[in-house]
Amino acid sequence: MHSLAIANGAGGLAATGIDSKVMRHSAYDSPPGSVEQYAAPDSATAAFQNVPHNASRVLELSLPAAQHGLGAIDLAIVAAYLCGITWFGLRFRGQPRSLRNYFLADKSIGWWAIALSIVAAETSTLTIISIPGLAYQTDLAFLQLVFGYLLARIIICAIFIPQYFRGEMFTAYELIERRFGPRLRSITAGLFLLTRAAAEGVRVFAISIVIGIALGQGEIASIAIITAMTLLYTFEGGLAAVIWTDVVQLCIYLAGTLVALGMLLHLIPGGWAGMHAIAAEKFRVFDFSLSMAAPYTLWAGIIGGTFLTMASHGTDQLMVQRLLAAKSERDSKKALLASGVAILFQFTLFLIVGIALFAYYRLPAESFGKADRIFPTYIVNALPHGLAGLLVAAVLAAAMSNLSAALNSLSTSSMVDFYLRWRPLADDGSRMRLSRGLTVIWAVVLFGLALLSRRGGRVLEVGLSIASVAYGAMLGVFLLGILTKRANARGALVGMSCGLVLNLFLWLAPEAARQVTGFAVAWTWYVTLGTIVTFSVGYLASFVAAKHD
Repeated sequence: MHSLAIANGAGGLAATGIDSKVMRHSAYDSPPGSVEQYAAPDSATAAFQNVPHNASRVLELSLPAAQHGLGAIDLAIVAAYLCGITWFGLRFRGQPRSLRNYFLADKSIGWWAIALSIVAAETSTLTIISIPGLAYQTDLAFLQLVFGYLLARIIICAIFIPQYFRGEMFTAYELIERRFGPRLRSITAGLFLLTRAAAEGVRVFAISIVIGIALGQGEIASIAIITAMTLLYTFEGGLAAVIWTDVVQLCIYLAGTLVALGMLLHLIPGGWAGMHAIAAEKFRVFDFSLSMAAPYTLWAGIIGGTFLTMASHGTDQLMVQRLLAAKSERDSKKALLASGVAILFQFTLFLIVGIALFAYYRLPAESFGKADRIFPTYIVNALPHGLAGLLVAAVLAAAMSNLSAALNSLSTSSMVDFYLRWRPLADDGSRMRLSRGLTVIWAVVLFGLALLSRRGGRVLEVGLSIASVAYGAMLGVFLLGILTKRANARGALVGMSCGLVLNLFLWLAPEAARQVTGFAVAWTWYVTLGTIVTFSVGYLASFVAAKHD
């Protein structure tokens, strides 16, 4: 009964994934027959049937506090965090005097801060609440994807970053114009603006999931407050404020997660050994299956994860902007490689928290309504007052770091890739005023998309996965420009169109794709397939176009 009440108060989340990287084909929201083995139904059922005590009583005992939500001390901690981080970000308000300062922090920030900012920017509220839910239902197989994230960083350092430091660039799409001309730059930048805004709108909405569980009300107000406070320091301080607040917010949400794990191990009889005894099967990492229907195999992880991160960190302005803000090419590479070490630690931590939650509750995820609600439910209902407020602040920290990164990158691309090409002679004062105005406009747009996401269902699925759907085509075009000399703009556009159509087909019509290919294709392969098609078709089309010219 308590779990149903919490589910209803969470804002009606109908479908989520693991951030932009885990789309609707996640292990716990997949079409029948595609990835059932990753849900481990037999082992999970056996665990629930052989619990040595009354598991439902465990959940019941942990939930009475939910009747009161967060206490006064918790709310005070959350308020102190929101005011404190906004004040800290506003300390950078006097610095931006030019676009170079506003969008690139004058290339004055150390590589280690950029590395932490990269990690914070790719972590949202959905990451923190969904990754533990995934481990609760499955195991550590998601780490295989992280291995691909690490390999991709090495490749980006070898072939992408040197290109970005040939002259001063503000956006990734300036590289496309240099190679293929202004038309393709406009298309790639426009695609970024469209898909990034849709994805970030859903991530902003995810704030209401935590607030709904904590308070049972105030979802819209919470979204508005977080958006306004994040906008304030992003508007005033530019990328410098974004990066340094990212560093603080990363420390807060990692510290909060470590505290949550420590409390879980304290509550589980036997601590770490007890958790391992209860959930030993969940510590499995490697799966050598050759099935393309399984999202978390070693091959899908290394190959799919590599292509996915090459796209997200090598072509997406959200990440590339941080690489461009480094003092030098060498510092940019150091920042990206260091972020890989941090991201491995972070995902391992989130997954271990999920396993610990399983050992603590020993209940089917359905008892909570959705797997995404398990960690927030634990935070609000099992932690003592004070710690609960700290953990809610930690989740909000992840939300704000991701939102500030999105606002700054969307504003940068709008300004540099579009306005300045129309008005290249605009003075610095006009440029700064418009840059800040664009930041406000994008904040309003993301807030509106977050409200639209409250409808749930397909809106959420689209928002969560649309950024990744475009990645294959984007990466293919960038590789055509960097790795080949024969590719031309016409061929690259044809290839990009084909890659995008393929990814849309796989995403929107998975059953039809299965009938065409004879087998199901997991989401982890989408970017790989889209890139291969874009690159191959683009190269051949360029060859044909050159012959006809």
